[in-house]
Amino acid sequence: MIRYKKIKIGKKYIDVFLIKLLSKNLILLRASKGYIMCGYLDLAVAEKFGDVAVRITGVSTIGEAMNATVSSCTTYAKKLGISPGQPIRDALKIIS
Repeated sequence: MIRYKKIKIGKKYIDVFLIKLLSKNLILLRASKGYIMCGYLDLAVAEKFGDVAVRITGVSTIGEAMNATVSSCTTYAKKLGISPGQPIRDALKIIS
């Protein structure tokens, strides 16, 4: 099952995807300058491709993802001002 919705962040919208897998959910929040991904996705690959990517862990719902903090991020995300421990809503404002 795949869930999709748009969430308003400030004056812009982000795309939110939740994909139910066998044991957990895969979550992706996509904004205009980058994205936030759950622990299922590989940050090293995002770095290799030059993506502005943020990783969150320990989440299984969209609500949990929206209330999470940055676990890690690519150097491209760091250049925009994103850092580990930062609230996801703040990171989303930067990449939206």
